[in-house]
Amino acid sequence: MKKQTDERIWKKFYDDESLNIDYPNCSIYKLLEKSAQDHLNYISYDYFGKKKTFKAFLKQINKCAKSFKRLGVQKGDYVSICMPNTPEAIISFYALNKIGAVANMIHPLSAENEIKYYLNVSESNYVVALDSAFNKINHIIDETRVKNVILVSPADSMPFFLKIGYKLTRGRKTNIEYNKCIIKWRKFMRLSLRYWGEIKDDFDGDETAVVLYSGGTTGDPKGIMLSNYNFNSGALQSFYACGKLEAGDKCLAILPIFHAFGLGVCIHTVQYFGGTSILIPQFDAKEFDNLLKKYKPNIIIGVPTLYEAFLKNEEINQMDLSFLKLLISGGDTLSISLKKKVDDFLHEHGAVNIQVREGYGLTESSGASCLTPYYDYRAGSIGIPYPGTLYKIVKHGTNREVKHGKEGEIAICGPSVMQGYLKDPEQTNKVLKPDKEGRIWLHTGDMGSMDDEGFVYFKNRLKRMIVSSGYNLYPQYIEGIIESHPDVLRACVIGVPHPYKVQVAKAFIVLKDGVPKNDKILDSIKELCERNLARYSWPHEYEFRDKLPKTLIGKIAYTKLEEEEKKKRDNEI
Repeated sequence: MKKQTDERIWKKFYDDESLNIDYPNCSIYKLLEKSAQDHLNYISYDYFGKKKTFKAFLKQINKCAKSFKRLGVQKGDYVSICMPNTPEAIISFYALNKIGAVANMIHPLSAENEIKYYLNVSESNYVVALDSAFNKINHIIDETRVKNVILVSPADSMPFFLKIGYKLTRGRKTNIEYNKCIIKWRKFMRLSLRYWGEIKDDFDGDETAVVLYSGGTTGDPKGIMLSNYNFNSGALQSFYACGKLEAGDKCLAILPIFHAFGLGVCIHTVQYFGGTSILIPQFDAKEFDNLLKKYKPNIIIGVPTLYEAFLKNEEINQMDLSFLKLLISGGDTLSISLKKKVDDFLHEHGAVNIQVREGYGLTESSGASCLTPYYDYRAGSIGIPYPGTLYKIVKHGTNREVKHGKEGEIAICGPSVMQGYLKDPEQTNKVLKPDKEGRIWLHTGDMGSMDDEGFVYFKNRLKRMIVSSGYNLYPQYIEGIIESHPDVLRACVIGVPHPYKVQVAKAFIVLKDGVPKNDKILDSIKELCERNLARYSWPHEYEFRDKLPKTLIGKIAYTKLEEEEKKKRDNEI
């Protein structure tokens, strides 16, 4: 049997240019700048109708970089960005890269203890934060190294009338606790006027550029270090794998920038080829039709639940969708039936030459690394590897490949594979393993197979994980929080079906002897979860049990609970 990795059997789906990409050994900012010089008058981003050209975007980045330098940020420093998709967030990201600092990306809905961990593990001295997230930061700031928080309102970059409307409605509900460490965004940007030094942006591609957080391949929260080279390679490969994209194409940037797919594809890839990133700080499925009518995007990238909302929106059913060029689904498995429904819908509404294309990847591989070809499809497949990335299916725990069609663990090798986990060499060594040729393989913890044409099929995950609206929830982590409650003996968390989010977390709880099962105890457990878990990972349901099912060796049999829930819900239908 020949090695799959030597064959690159999927290469027939790419042209020679795609298969021989020259990955630049430069900073992320430098790649953006080079592209921007070729597209100075094209629109870089659009935020609620307020547009900036690439020329204006570069000026904003340069001004922000000077402000960071004036504040004291140096090459190699970690600066946290706790923001949704706003202009200030992407300006800060590229500005930090321009001066050689590392962008530490944090979900604004993270719980206080999670934010404290992210700030401390990165040793961040500065944070760019959404105003509504500040109070959580303020509560733990004395336990961190943070000197200043640069505060941003979603309204800061809105058009004038929208800004007024926001401040009179949602903005009024944001009550910010006072702390002298706060610097408002406008005041921060004025610091650039007092910086006269030169900023070098010729940093080596191998230097760490960004840290994104996920559960890693083991389910425990980890910071994933990506270099300039990793991130730039991911952007170039995404561009070539997507095909038929050109300067001026507009991408609906719904996926958040603290997500590898969102930052790497919706922002950096789009900026690389001169496209427009339409920044959506908070997506509302009910407004999906209005987004399509207003922006007429050429590219939509989202999780399967996005496409469920797409089909359910009656207003979209009345629209001509011929402006669409590319639809990608990632973050969770796209069912064969949902894909067929979306494809049929597209063809019936003017988008006759496209299909929704399923992608696969991990934060550890800078986001996407596998995608359905433009004109081809295999039922149940997650596509073919990116042109410069190698995939192989191995027997779990080894580097030994299995035959085509046989199930094993998915392993990935390529220029976008991470540097490692931040301050966690032990876990890094568990998932990054060299082969005899010295190539480094990322062992994903995902089981799958590959056919004799190179199409990859995802089967299941070795680790326990719940995927809810594209977010990864880790049951063991949630269980640990619940079990820290003084009245809880044991807890088990599983995923249960949800009409829109696909799955949500349900917690089964055994209380200590003598503790009553009442609303007061339940409310205190909920409060504990809401204080220590990101909002998207809060259990949707709670159930008290006298005991939990066990395996023969005494472990909690969470699969039994999953079976019970399935039977119960089947009976309800």
